[in-house]
Amino acid sequence: MSDPDDILAWQRLSERITTSGKLDAPDPARLAEIGVARVIYLAMADHPEALPDAEGAFAAQGIDYTHIPVPFAAPEEAHYQAFAKAIEATEGPVHVHCILNWRASAFCYRYNRDVAGMPEPEARALMEQQWSPETSEHEDAPTWAAFVLRQAQDQPE
Repeated sequence: MSDPDDILAWQRLSERITTSGKLDAPDPARLAEIGVARVIYLAMADHPEALPDAEGAFAAQGIDYTHIPVPFAAPEEAHYQAFAKAIEATEGPVHVHCILNWRASAFCYRYNRDVAGMPEPEARALMEQQWSPETSEHEDAPTWAAFVLRQAQDQPE
């Protein structure tokens, strides 16, 4: 089965991790078809573009679901630590998404750099296929630029 790359901002980072923007009703089944074991959602559940009853939709497909609500204006280290632990606790492929693949790409950049051992330029190039907080004109971009530069104090167990 090939990647469902028609999902908004779809990106394969590795054999184990994929990311995207918002998901639609058919997407849980499509992710199950490619073997995703866990979905991590990093945006707010009440966002107008959020998948309704996401937890139920993924459970129906046998996919574990982790929701880490990250306010776009205020990503915190605790959010990142919960994210890294969710990935590390999963055996099998993980799909990380938000609404535009901005949160997801930033979180995965840090994970790839700090935990997975990916060289920083490679991790950054993957993130910048979705967005670059340092060059974005979005009002919250400076917050995200600082977030991606942080080094994790404690790695997941």
